[in-house]
Amino acid sequence: MKRIIIIALALSAIAARAAPYTPSDGKQVIETLPRRGDPVQQQLRSLRAELNARPTDIALATDVARRYIALGRSETDPRYLGYAQAALAPWWTQAAPPPQVRLLRATLLQSTHQFGPALEDLKGVLAAQPDNAQAWLTQATVQTVQGDYAGATASCAHLSSLSIELITVTCIANVGTVTGRNAKSEQLLDLTLERSANAPAELREWALTLLAEMAQRRGDATVAEARYRRALAMTPNDSYLLGAYADFLLEQKRPAEVLTLLRDQARIDALLLRRALALKQQGGQEKALAADVKELAARFDAAALRGDTVHQREQARFELLLRGDTATALTLARKNWAVQKEPADIRIYLEAAAAARDASAAKPVIDWMKQHGIEDVAAQRMMRQLTNGITTELRRAD
Repeated sequence: MKRIIIIALALSAIAARAAPYTPSDGKQVIETLPRRGDPVQQQLRSLRAELNARPTDIALATDVARRYIALGRSETDPRYLGYAQAALAPWWTQAAPPPQVRLLRATLLQSTHQFGPALEDLKGVLAAQPDNAQAWLTQATVQTVQGDYAGATASCAHLSSLSIELITVTCIANVGTVTGRNAKSEQLLDLTLERSANAPAELREWALTLLAEMAQRRGDATVAEARYRRALAMTPNDSYLLGAYADFLLEQKRPAEVLTLLRDQARIDALLLRRALALKQQGGQEKALAADVKELAARFDAAALRGDTVHQREQARFELLLRGDTATALTLARKNWAVQKEPADIRIYLEAAAAARDASAAKPVIDWMKQHGIEDVAAQRMMRQLTNGITTELRRAD
């Protein structure tokens, strides 16, 4: 999904969940612990000690939670999200905790795709604080992910008087790119970004990544790559950006560059998946590919045991492209579609339906694309192929 939290709090809480596994070699490094001399960790230890002494100090608790969410993003480590939730423990189960806690709870809930409860919390925050820009932006992005474009547009509109221009325009463009207004949205966002040189780096990187995705979806690889590279120069370790650029490189049949890009990123499930896809696309590294497939299978199996369904889109790609299990891939893509409706969700659903030769299964997505004017050259190509298949099936039935 999109990085819902990045801009609302100038950070993101979307993080990969790495399942425990048994290393094949006793010398294998499976985790690097934070250095004790790390000033960020030292400060957090100090703040956590204060919080242990004063667990109901709401200002301290929310400060600690925000810092852990930020660290969770920068380290792509979900444990920090658990620490953030623990900091909010005195209020976590309350139906209507104070707004500052409720906003952070919504942030953490959406990170595990608990969109309904997250939206309820956001509505509660906005009822108490109608000028809370963070809540409006987070709500707009959740609504976009779920396909509530009218609601998302309304939420974005509230930002115009509450936040800087780049946030408002990026919010609106994020909706426009999936509602038939890609060209105008891209042009407006590009112009706004150019005159927002003083905006925080996180915001400019968010806008650049969205612009890169817009260019990629309309088939302009040259512009898309330039934008991806500009964004990576700003935030080279952003896991969402790395995944998006890796997908672009895979689409361009440049697997060697993916392997270089993701050399030290195997701890993150989504990036390990892309490394495995690059190994398969490149060929000649069957042993390394088999090891990655085995590891990914173990992680997805562990997630299933936990009842974790956050990565159904990634798992659908895994089943389809690495294990060749089209039936399972289509089932996962369908379940994922019930939760979120982003361009990447459209693509994997159509790919799985095409691989399964089940054109009728794709009809809900095709209808969605036509209804909302989705502009994505790759998805539209698959849609045409599947539409022809549906027409053929109907003729045969007659």
